[in-house]
Amino acid sequence: MAKKRSVRDALRLPASGTLLDPDARPVGPGSKAAAARDLAATGERLAALQEALFAEGARSVLLVLQGMDTSGKGGTIKHVCGLVNPQGLRIASFKKPTPAERRHHFLWRVRRALPGPGLVGVFDRSHYEDVLVARVNSLVPRRVWAGRYAEINEFEAELTAAGTTLVKCFLHISAEEQAERLVARLKNPAKHWKYNPADLDARARWSDYQAAYADALTRCSTPDAPWYVVPADRKWYRNWAVGHLLLETLKDLDPQPPAATFDVKAELARLT
Repeated sequence: MAKKRSVRDALRLPASGTLLDPDARPVGPGSKAAAARDLAATGERLAALQEALFAEGARSVLLVLQGMDTSGKGGTIKHVCGLVNPQGLRIASFKKPTPAERRHHFLWRVRRALPGPGLVGVFDRSHYEDVLVARVNSLVPRRVWAGRYAEINEFEAELTAAGTTLVKCFLHISAEEQAERLVARLKNPAKHWKYNPADLDARARWSDYQAAYADALTRCSTPDAPWYVVPADRKWYRNWAVGHLLLETLKDLDPQPPAATFDVKAELARLT
């Protein structure tokens, strides 16, 4: 019997750098209903593995979410990371750097947000903003952002060596789907808080951002910290895929709670 294809194998960025179609479903359920059922079961296994990781207290996982506006970074955190105990999560969102942050190296604020031992860290945007927004909007000279790819690879190698497993997800959305989601936000007053007129400025430079993403993905996808391309036009598939990327990663880590440091039988006897 042929071995079942893993989600990581199906979504890992190939050496060619060719991206999956934003509407693709190369592995997994074929319908929204099936994905919802599967994700519920996945949540139970994720929660158990995360609890073991927390109890073990030695290693950590870092989920990096990158993508164009409306690709679903917040939705992924809600529907996937919401399946586990929030006590074991550390979530960080990286917006425009503050004046204080700009006085430091671009990785300074990122290091301060890393998950400690036993935690699952989640980055809503990340250090990759400094080779995406900084590049497209010419916030720094070319020689500066071009040198950051090597710095990022060194940084991620350092994290891996220290016991942090990275799960880097590019939530790949099409321009057509993004337009529909932006229109939906504008037509719903309850969603106006999520809309920023600057989103359209970024959309106007779609091709520039796609080129910047292509370079970031290919230059910073390494054996120890690969990029996964998650088709994000279907929200339900995006959530299912990221959930399973996390699940496969935690299963491979196989965290083990520490053995009791007390006499279990004696403690039971004290209760009877």
